Amino acid sequence: MAAPQKIRRANEKHAKNIEKKGNVPKTLRAKEEKYPVGPWLLALFMFVVCGSAIFQIIQSIRLA
Repeated sequence: MAAPQKIRRANEKHAKNIEKKGNVPKTLRAKEEKYPVGPWLLALFMFVVCGSAIFQIIQSIRLA
């Protein structure tokens, strides 16, 4: 059986949600922000974009 003190703490933590009626968040923990792309994919994208821009600048200088 769970300790009464532990149950009392849980009740106090969630007591304020009783009055919200439907507007209760699914979790009381802070949400971690997740990025839509990973850092490796972002680095690869930046490498391709910056590399192509530098290549284009060098090519335009060479032909001018």
